Amino acid sequence: MKDIVPPPPGIVRNDAFEIQSLFQRNVMPTYGRLDLVLSHGSGSQLWDVAGKRYLDFGGGVAVCSLGHAPAAITEALVEQSRKLIHCSNYYYHAPQGRLAEALVNLIGPGKCFFSNSGAEANEGLFKLARKFGQEEGRFEIITALNSFHGRTLAAIAATGQEKIKKGFYPAVAGFRHVPYNDLAAARAAISPATAAILIEGIQGESGVTPATAEYLLGLRALCNEKNLLLLYDGVQCGHFRTGRFQSYQRILEGVPGGEMFRPDAISMAKSLGGGFPMGAFWVRAPHADLLSAGTHGSTYGGNPLGCAVALKILSVIQHEQLDQNARATGEFFQTGLQALVTRYPEIFREVRGLGLMIGLELSADHALLNAPGKAAALRFTNSLQAAGMLVIPTGTHVIRFLPALNLRRAEVEEGLQMIAAVAAELAVG
Repeated sequence: MKDIVPPPPGIVRNDAFEIQSLFQRNVMPTYGRLDLVLSHGSGSQLWDVAGKRYLDFGGGVAVCSLGHAPAAITEALVEQSRKLIHCSNYYYHAPQGRLAEALVNLIGPGKCFFSNSGAEANEGLFKLARKFGQEEGRFEIITALNSFHGRTLAAIAATGQEKIKKGFYPAVAGFRHVPYNDLAAARAAISPATAAILIEGIQGESGVTPATAEYLLGLRALCNEKNLLLLYDGVQCGHFRTGRFQSYQRILEGVPGGEMFRPDAISMAKSLGGGFPMGAFWVRAPHADLLSAGTHGSTYGGNPLGCAVALKILSVIQHEQLDQNARATGEFFQTGLQALVTRYPEIFREVRGLGLMIGLELSADHALLNAPGKAAALRFTNSLQAAGMLVIPTGTHVIRFLPALNLRRAEVEEGLQMIAAVAAELAVG
């Protein structure tokens, strides 16, 4: 029988040129890809097709919570795939119910909806806010400047970065942007049409900027006062990355009143599936039933395979105490980075972040680093890649570290040596 679609030609040589050519011919150019073709990984290490080893401190942009090719995820995928990979959400199945219960236990009384990505989880928050305010004609959501909430049309309208919106106007209506960590600005922006305020616990895409405790508590009080929903984007900063399940739990540790703080809804993704495409959002009572049957849905969301993986990840994190590892290893890493800031003030400006979500800001004054043609963050990223370390450039002057939660101290020490070597070369140059 003749194939309807002929099989693709095999890769004659498994080298970078051939694979990059496949992308150039067949894949849309929507990403500014680095000049690197990966082959395989293990834990916090990756290898390219030429066999060169890299330390991965980008973690798939905060996705690879257990690192690369973890046996636990493989086992969960194989075991669940032998039972049930997918079924319609018209039916019940144990993994989704168990995962929802686990997330509720980590946050507080409420209910969960499962999606395929963080952008979809945030879309759920937008719909929740609209449903909440519908009877009173309220629909606006106040979000922060320099925020990032995804790539759908509504998510880019919510995002407080002009470069993300460029080329996609007119924007979806209903979003107003105010400065981050500015409670007075949030209060001033409230109008009769406002239904909710949406923030990230730590702004990641614009440079790793944590919310202050005063800001979080102030927003909660403000939303209570004005009958608004407080929505929390935990897609990147959540899932134990800061050393607690959600970043607000870490930010508010030891702060009077902090133990009582909860948003009205939280979006999740990235580390939730450890590489398996998965998102979710939690909604607290009494709003957990606002999105009723027929008002929201997802064909693949909460499928048995994804839920089994997410449950296994939670089990490994608990068993291996990876929340504590994120906290302790993150503090060790930040201490090492701060020493480099002190040693090379002409190269580095500041270190900030919590746990294993860390930003290293580069100096805007170094001539070579800030030469025309390429952002300083990308220049430094390229130099680290050449040295054998993978990181994520953010904005023009920030290097972002989002490694696996089981990152080892020896790997941090090796990474610090690579960063120091690049800095030393720049200092001489």
